[in-house]
Amino acid sequence: MASTTLEFIGPYRLLNVIHTGQQSKIWQAMHDGKQQMFGVKTLTGKSRQNKEQLAYLKWEAGVGQKLNHPRIIKIHEFGIDRGNPYLALEWFPGPNMKQRLRDGFEKIAYLAPKIIEQAAEGVSHLNEQGWVHRDLKPENFLIADDGRVKLIDFALAVRSRRGLGKLLARKTKKVQGTHSYISPEQIRGQALDVRADVYSFGCTIFHFLVGHPPFTGGSANELLNKHLKATPPALIGGDENITPAFSDLIRRTMAKDPAGRPQSMADFLVEFRMHRVFTRMPRPPQKMPDKQPG
Repeated sequence: MASTTLEFIGPYRLLNVIHTGQQSKIWQAMHDGKQQMFGVKTLTGKSRQNKEQLAYLKWEAGVGQKLNHPRIIKIHEFGIDRGNPYLALEWFPGPNMKQRLRDGFEKIAYLAPKIIEQAAEGVSHLNEQGWVHRDLKPENFLIADDGRVKLIDFALAVRSRRGLGKLLARKTKKVQGTHSYISPEQIRGQALDVRADVYSFGCTIFHFLVGHPPFTGGSANELLNKHLKATPPALIGGDENITPAFSDLIRRTMAKDPAGRPQSMADFLVEFRMHRVFTRMPRPPQKMPDKQPG
């Protein structure tokens, strides 16, 4: 963690920056009155005066405060202090999935089935409350050292559309979502249901297990076109220790036609719990023995 000059926002004393994104930072912070640790999300630079970014932060607060599940980060409050908007979050001591991969997948490979299951449980609960996350990716899953998972970032979440509401919904022109994990129907601007998250979850787990997203491209258009047309690669091709049954399940999450995917994250979990992820379960890394005083 990078230290920073001591300062406050609202009642929160900012201690350390734990993650920096394009428009925001996440801090470890202390509420001195409650003597309790929190995570605090702040907007950075020009984003603090950007009406769209402020709207996203308020929206994230509105969605997150309605969610109560052990696999989803708890949002406590939205506030503005001296022109600085912020979110106060449950403190969770774990970097995100992408940071874990940078540190070496082999260090957490033995926890992978637990991580996948808990990540799916968080998304399933969000979907069951009527929301589509729209931005599932490795950065949006926090992972503790023991494999516990929290789903974060609800800025792009939208209500799931069904039946007549889906038929009457207008197409959107702006492509929203991270391009490496985005569903074909998001690219087309169609009304979304929970199967869009099933697709993005599959892309995320593919990246988690083999170290890179399922599709890459030399340009944004090339990458998006692969999501629309290219055959999903097989997990087992990136790691022969992955079972064919689990490889097939992840391949089906990335079906171009939503009808070809598991129809919900709950359905995914039912299938997931029927199969092993690995043929040979990875072992925990050996701890180096403490040096004896000479």
